Amino acid sequence: MAFRSNGPSRRWALASIIAIGALLIGAATGWAIATVIAVPEEDLEASQFTVVDVSQGKVGSELSLNVVAQWSQVPVASNRAAGTVTEVSVTEGQEVVAGSALYLVDQRPVVIAQGKVPSFRHMRRSDTGADVTQMQTLLASLGLYRGPVDGVFDVTTERAVRAWQSSLGLKADGVVMLGDVIFVPSLPVRISLDSELIYLGAILVGDEPAIRALPKSPTFSVPVTEAQAALMPEGTLVKIDGPAGDAWTAFTFQREWTDQGSVLVELSPASEGLAICADACESIPPTGEVLLPARIVTVETVEGLILPSASLVADGSGKLFVIDRSGARHSVVVVASAKGMSVVEGVQLGMSVRLPASMER
Repeated sequence: MAFRSNGPSRRWALASIIAIGALLIGAATGWAIATVIAVPEEDLEASQFTVVDVSQGKVGSELSLNVVAQWSQVPVASNRAAGTVTEVSVTEGQEVVAGSALYLVDQRPVVIAQGKVPSFRHMRRSDTGADVTQMQTLLASLGLYRGPVDGVFDVTTERAVRAWQSSLGLKADGVVMLGDVIFVPSLPVRISLDSELIYLGAILVGDEPAIRALPKSPTFSVPVTEAQAALMPEGTLVKIDGPAGDAWTAFTFQREWTDQGSVLVELSPASEGLAICADACESIPPTGEVLLPARIVTVETVEGLILPSASLVADGSGKLFVIDRSGARHSVVVVASAKGMSVVEGVQLGMSVRLPASMER
């Protein structure tokens, strides 16, 4: 882009610089337009300037920062089996379904099932209640029970329990022991066992709050300074590089000020109900924080006819225009501004527009 000097004039130059200063530092074009300062008419006429040619190009701005991804774990059930843990059957964050064995206590599998009522007793013939209903539902899902799911532990239920026990290698006595089944509110779910309570060789007494569930997606946030937060209003696009090279999209959401004076900006997915990490959330380890490289798009890249933002002038009404070499004014509309350049409408390719002399380079 060529610049040609046409003599100094500090007043016009200074006024113009002040007028478009907002455009130089602002990420939002609308905000910049709203705060631009009008240049006195006499200064425009008596100004000295350089000229610059309008060219084809694009403007945009991004911040390169790290996004923090972290799973939140919610307690969902307690262990009710007593004895020695002889096997841990699931890995951290593994998705489990009804009938999955989580671990073995004294070689007896502890199985997960769906139900709002926690295990609180042995279940045997003639028992009734919601826990029996939940047990019947489990047996039916495993194809072992075809009777009514009515909460009555009858002979049909007992027969199904015996079949289930045989499938697990247990003595088929038809009694569901207290620690045999852990009920959780919903399945399937990604599970996490408290590694300080459930581990090979651990001695359990039967009341350990050791079973936790992971939500569908980890949380995503960006720790930033207050100055950086000012460039990221709610809804700012964030492009995240996943651990396996996936490209994830998120948007800034609510923010929280920390005691250290920094700002934690939470991210949300593109649509409610979707996960930022889509179907690759398992690539985020279930424990600890994971730092992911990301680009915060403070100004979306826009292509068009570009010129230095310093060449923009506002009149008394706030209307923007540029002045060509001959002194004629041309009303313009700013489409985007970033890093001192603007994409505008209302000019022609190759047009020479005036630029304050102090902006010459």
